Amino acid sequence: MVPKKAGKTDRFFRSYMGQIYDKIDGVTVSRQPTLKQLKYLCAVAEHQHFGQAAKACHVSQSTLSASIVELEDVLSASLVERNNRSVLLTALGNEVVARARAVLTDVDDVVALCEASREPFQGTIRLGVIPTIAPFVLPSMLKALRSAHPACKLFVREDLSQALVNALQVGELDVLLLALPFPAEHTDTLTLFEDPFYLATLPNSRLALSQKLKTKDLQGAEMLLLEEGHCLRDHALEACKLREKDVTVPYQATSLTTIVQMVANGIGTTLLPKMATDAGIAEGTDLVLRPFDEPDVGRQIGLMWRKKTPRKHEFNLLGAFIQSCLN
Repeated sequence: MVPKKAGKTDRFFRSYMGQIYDKIDGVTVSRQPTLKQLKYLCAVAEHQHFGQAAKACHVSQSTLSASIVELEDVLSASLVERNNRSVLLTALGNEVVARARAVLTDVDDVVALCEASREPFQGTIRLGVIPTIAPFVLPSMLKALRSAHPACKLFVREDLSQALVNALQVGELDVLLLALPFPAEHTDTLTLFEDPFYLATLPNSRLALSQKLKTKDLQGAEMLLLEEGHCLRDHALEACKLREKDVTVPYQATSLTTIVQMVANGIGTTLLPKMATDAGIAEGTDLVLRPFDEPDVGRQIGLMWRKKTPRKHEFNLLGAFIQSCLN
């Protein structure tokens, strides 16, 4: 059936409202939202600011705003509340964003499916790594990967575990290198190796002089820990069977390097992962590094990816590659 030619008024109205449609067998078929429009809406939801969302999407603010208006016209629904101070999503807008994120992730998986059909390490891998692993694993790993698989394009994002998991679940990252366990829905994990904890303290401290160091010896000790949000903090306390009330925490820091310098200057003690001590994080200080005389005082290092990803085989190979770089 040939659709009736629209008049100038009809064409103007359809263009103005963004409702470009055809009639097929008498049924009106409206235009569907584009992936770009959904991506821009998700960016607005994440940043709560049109300017910041536009910057994150690498477009002008006017382009992003126009796309959101077009999306609302296509859906005949109000998704975003705008005022001079903030940008808020309507209740419907929040539901659309949740479904849009799932759609965008599925599209990423379609692309990944095609990439997975090629030889491993021939495409792009977006890797998330936590700060207590990145400086100790990435240097040797990246050098070896460039040498062994020059066609592989590895993009790395360093952030805290929860932020990385969020990015993984919405399709911004492909795979994570982090400390396990870490709660995350709809994901699979692969444990790569154990990373024992060492006590770092000054030579004349009570704990340094202990003949056989036990986790119970830490009761009441002044412990320097990373700030809330660093999973190393939680894993260290859990491995030592401690609660925060069991130790005194005089200061918190954002990096292991800062903690090492504070302990070296007589402020408490701390726990350091073996990968950090192997990398020489305590070199140039007088600190004593003491292992614990009991098993399982450490954390597990592994990979995490989405359950639905078609690149599981490649990520298993990546895990084996990381292990080989550290042996």
